[in-house]
Parts: sequence; structure tokens; C-alpha cells
Amino acid sequence: MNYLLDTHTFIWTLSDPEKIPAKTRNIVEDPESEVFVSSVSFWEIAIKVRSKRLAPGGSPSSSPVEAAESMGFSPITLTPVEAATQGNLTEDSHFDPFDRMLIWQAIQRDLTLISRDPEFAKFKKDGLKLLWN
Repeated sequence: MNYLLDTHTFIWTLSDPEKIPAKTRNIVEDPESEVFVSSVSFWEIAIKVRSKRLAPGGSPSSSPVEAAESMGFSPITLTPVEAATQGNLTEDSHFDPFDRMLIWQAIQRDLTLISRDPEFAKFKKDGLKLLWN
């Protein structure tokens, strides 16, 4: 199966894997799982580190992209079509732009989004598949 990590899930995978439920952690660590991390998450992390809302993780010489790749995760970019069409989401109460882009990428690429954010369930009507157990 193919999965997309939400930003907090990616951060916890690197820094505090015990925050992720054991079943979910096993899926993420399973070599048969194809796990992706979006450039949207790398952008969100960079903004949070710069604004000091998140401490930089890893060694000073490694980037989040290198960390993702070293864990066997595949980075994916945001396509112009994904950026231009995310407004097709019908959910009208959750407007975090990073969340909406990750949700839209997961839907468009038929990926299961791994997130503990309870707000994401609102997007199931748009076709979002979620995992957190």
C-alpha cells in the first residue's frame, strides 16, 4: 500500500516514534509499504524552524529531505495541477494551507494519509483515506 506522511507524523518518525501508535509505526517501517513525504511538509518544517516554533532536528549537515531518504521514504513534489486544483476540496471549515495541500495530494495520488489530526476526517467525503491506529 502507498502512504503519505502528514508533517507531524514525519517529524515524530524522526524524533519521537513512540508518539505514533504501534500498528501505524509498523506499517511505516514495513519495507513493503511505499511511504512518501511531500515537499509541502518540507516547506512547513522550514517555516516552523525559521519562526522558532520547531527546533531543527538531526545533524546540522542533514536536511529533512536527506533524513526522509535515509529512512527509505520517497520525497514527492507538489505539481502545478495539484496546486491549482486543491480548491476542489468541498470541506469548508478547515483552511490550514499545508493540511489542505497534503490532503489534496493524498486524494489525487490515491495515497493513504497518515495523520492523527481529527480535523482530517472531514475530508473523507472528498475521497481522503486516513490511517492512525
